Amino acid sequence: MSNTTDLFASASLGPLALPNRLVMAPLTRNRAEADGTPTPLMATYYAQRASAGLIIAEAATPNAVGQTYPDIAAVHSARHVAGWRRVTDAVREAGGRMFLQLQHGGRVGHPATSGLTPVAPSPVPLPETIFTPDGHQPAVVPREMSTEDIRTTVADFARAARNALDAGFEGVEVHSANGHLLHQFLAANTNLRTDGYGGSVAARIRFTAEVVEAVAAEIGADRVGLRVSPGNTVNGIAEGETGEIYPALAERLGGLGPAYLHLVYADPDAPVFGKLRAGWPGVLIANPVLGEGFDAGHVLRASERLLRAGADLIALGRPFLANPDLVERLRLGAPLNPVRDRYLMYVGGATGYTDYPALGPVRQESAQPSSSSSDALDGPRVA
Repeated sequence: MSNTTDLFASASLGPLALPNRLVMAPLTRNRAEADGTPTPLMATYYAQRASAGLIIAEAATPNAVGQTYPDIAAVHSARHVAGWRRVTDAVREAGGRMFLQLQHGGRVGHPATSGLTPVAPSPVPLPETIFTPDGHQPAVVPREMSTEDIRTTVADFARAARNALDAGFEGVEVHSANGHLLHQFLAANTNLRTDGYGGSVAARIRFTAEVVEAVAAEIGADRVGLRVSPGNTVNGIAEGETGEIYPALAERLGGLGPAYLHLVYADPDAPVFGKLRAGWPGVLIANPVLGEGFDAGHVLRASERLLRAGADLIALGRPFLANPDLVERLRLGAPLNPVRDRYLMYVGGATGYTDYPALGPVRQESAQPSSSSSDALDGPRVA
């Protein structure tokens, strides 16, 4: 665990030596090919941001039915692996290190996108429309996963993790946050099961735990992270028993020795933050809540506050999105590029992606915090 509040101090993460404590958070950008293959433009984007202590690449699906939105990356075919290899080669050449996030959308999916009926712990549909290649459409009722489906999906995650290492990643992050499949198993309103995967807290955490355990068995626990978002209601989630779910999950997995636990929407004053820090024996990555308008001073203050509360590494999303040289800007207290247009996050192409300028003439900046909003963007909100 960390004993410094210096964002620019070196750190260790499993077998990795990180030059600083700033992590580029996984951000869905919808720049892959239609089949999920990463593009050369994605290699440029990530290489531009290689000064981060660690890059966690955007969510990649471990199987076809797990696809959420159009042009989302995947990692379940040889073509996907070859595409990601171009990305990791570019980042490594620029001096960076990468993990890959593995994400199954569960009920956050649509046949118009994947060609398949989504699966979920229970047949409870997403309570909103979902973006597809044909525009926004009503969500469909997902198919309830059988125990065989669960076993197969666990194996798909393990295979995807092996593919990620074959593609040149240093490790993977299992996504159990933001209303996607693993989070759906944790939540009382989306998991209505009465078998060994539903009902009690111990049963509801079982699927996430089994995925992490299988991935760790495949590639080594010190190359596996887990992302969670306690209390997050995005994508229609109502967890219930939040204060019990996450400490129980941390207790089950802590002895396994994963690389890290990644906490989204991290509030150092929230009881669950304190419980997780106290109960998690390894590295804790925390993602601060930032305002819609943020500057270097605010980012630094929010990050250092989390370090003081016990976080080891700080994950930032939009600041890295708009500032390829974010580490240097924060080190100098230099002005930050604002995110130009949220629409451009998800529409493809270089605009709003690889065309953000690097630092020019530097001036010192001090600014006040902005109003709170999350810095953990996760999926398209295309109009």
